[in-house]
Amino acid sequence: MKRQLLEPTLAEIERQSLTRRRITIDGFVERGNRLVTAVDGRTLVDFSSNDYLGLAHHPAIAAAMSACALRFGAGSAASHLITGHGIEHEALEEELAAFTGRERALLFSTGYMANLGVIGALADRGEWVLEDRLNHASLIDGALLSGARLKRYRHADPDDADRMLEESTNEAAVVATDGVFSMDGDIAPLSRLAKAAAIHRAWLVVDDAHGLGVLGKNGRGSTEELSADEVPVLVGTLGKAFGSFGAFVAGSRELIELLIQRARPYIYTTALPQPVAAATRKALEIAQREAWRRERVLALTERFRQAARSEGLPVLESSTPIQPLVLGSSAGALGAQKELLQAGFRVVAIRAPTVPRGGERLRITLSAAHTEEQVDTLVETLAEITERYRTTLS
Repeated sequence: MKRQLLEPTLAEIERQSLTRRRITIDGFVERGNRLVTAVDGRTLVDFSSNDYLGLAHHPAIAAAMSACALRFGAGSAASHLITGHGIEHEALEEELAAFTGRERALLFSTGYMANLGVIGALADRGEWVLEDRLNHASLIDGALLSGARLKRYRHADPDDADRMLEESTNEAAVVATDGVFSMDGDIAPLSRLAKAAAIHRAWLVVDDAHGLGVLGKNGRGSTEELSADEVPVLVGTLGKAFGSFGAFVAGSRELIELLIQRARPYIYTTALPQPVAAATRKALEIAQREAWRRERVLALTERFRQAARSEGLPVLESSTPIQPLVLGSSAGALGAQKELLQAGFRVVAIRAPTVPRGGERLRITLSAAHTEEQVDTLVETLAEITERYRTTLS
């Protein structure tokens, strides 16, 4: 972009109500209820984060990070392949492999980097990468950067994916999908996709960032009922249900070894600090031991949905803690966000291009740290706001 186009481009983004603005958090108050103090000094109830199990501010996790920092320092100082791979990294990878039922796991600094690394390593130029139309941007960018041919099937439609696989004449290397879709909250048809990928000898890559720790009898996510053979490449993030930071890929020994050799975002970046790995190990331990957290967030999700339905709120079909309330315009979503802020709630408006135009929404997320009263009050407030924005909704 030419320098002279910066100002008019920003003005046009503002005109369309698409400008993104950050909110600066002063600190966290009443740790158990996830109340936050915003930049203006007001205390808000947070219904916008991905802290599904309420672990992000757990004192034992913070203590594990602090103790490790005193021992190993704040940074890793190099990539994993130089001198940055430590004993906390090694232990966490082993524990993540055991948790997910895979032979090995490999840590990445972010989920974005994990998806870029996986697809770049598995898809060669000229091959096909098939992806759900509503996949996370990192999966889409991974395919684009790999040089492979990106094809996008209809959302959560395994028949359309199978049709594309048939057309690929054995050139499809990867089928990639979110496990839980981050903006809609619905779950991918993984069993059908796994069968289609297996028939056509393509890798199935599942990014279960929003499922791990939350879904499944044991919290192993949307893939818990499928075998490692059916889902050979599992990507997970550590900054959502586990309340820490970073990401990982789990799979066979050979897969992980290939990623170490070929995944550029793994090879050419500084390793995650060991204190972060130590904190994540403690979070993983707590998440497995305290199953009530998973049970509670799902119970609060159902409570929210029942109340929303009784109020006639336009929430999408989702059984996960991600509850989208579609408003249909950027101006309407921003207006509702502003009114919720005034009422003491932090709920973020999601606009294009993150969601398709006409699908602008409030993305409401539940946590085990919420109370029933907070959920009920939110629904009451949403009902009032939705009514005021009824003309915008049409």
